[in-house]
Amino acid sequence: MKKGDKMLKILFMGTPDFAARCLERLVDEGRNVVGVITQPDKAKGRGMKTAFSDVKKYALEKKLTVYQPQTLKDGAIAELLGQLCPDIIIVVAYGKILPEYVLRYPKYGCINVHGSLLPKYRGAAPIQRAVMNGEKITGVTTMFMDKGLDTGDILLSREYEIGENETTGEVFDGLALLGAQLLSETIDGLESKSITATRQDESKATYTEKITNEECGIDFSDDAQAVHNKIRGLSPFPGAFCYLDGKIVKLYESSVVPCEDGIGAGSVARLTKDEIIVRCGKNAVSLTKLKPEGKGIMNARDLINGRKVTPESVFKTSKD
Repeated sequence: MKKGDKMLKILFMGTPDFAARCLERLVDEGRNVVGVITQPDKAKGRGMKTAFSDVKKYALEKKLTVYQPQTLKDGAIAELLGQLCPDIIIVVAYGKILPEYVLRYPKYGCINVHGSLLPKYRGAAPIQRAVMNGEKITGVTTMFMDKGLDTGDILLSREYEIGENETTGEVFDGLALLGAQLLSETIDGLESKSITATRQDESKATYTEKITNEECGIDFSDDAQAVHNKIRGLSPFPGAFCYLDGKIVKLYESSVVPCEDGIGAGSVARLTKDEIIVRCGKNAVSLTKLKPEGKGIMNARDLINGRKVTPESVFKTSKD
């Protein structure tokens, strides 16, 4: 769709940065965004200050009209839909299930941008889970939304190669750009009727649950590759953690290194100028970015120079 053509009226629904990148692409292309719906503001941090979602921040910068309904149930936004009359609704990590009256409203349907190659990794944490599971390939999918959780017919998909040391944050950035591009192609394809939707193969469907704090702990008796995948899969948020001298240490950057001695998982195999090499059940991990309790994220070099880590140190699964 080129500028000057009759432009579809787009209602955008999204909340985090991943969604904001898609909204930015629509605005940069001069598309007709008639409104933005995002989650209500939340109090965050020690001071419990009110925080806007990334989508709201961007929308306000661009002087787009923002709506923040507490619920979508029982026709809560039916009147708003009647006022805006969107031709298409774009949903990117909005965070709430869309009721049937919303799904059925727009002429061109409700389109979702999802951070995986559906039907694999449906659900709440597709990017984190893919990295944690050591996947080599992931991607982005656009689809028609239906009543199910990421079960709608697929419109377009695009692969993304995950590097062996790439963190969730880095994959997130790559998929956000890819998703924004794919969304643009999807809108154009729907208007020109050049896209054929494809049903998902339910036999290949997998689901991802939200990340819980309980599963963020690192057990160095595991294989080094599994430890490494967990560290990078939980980086930058919420962060994998272990204990050093009875205090929590969060781990943000690592790599797998050979280690043949197999003596004491969690113990320090060696220290280099920039690395803390920690033994695992098989091989070892090189830790290069960490966050000791009460401190900011720092390089391994700073911990070594500050004598916070020594050749006798042991990284433990529990506080005891």
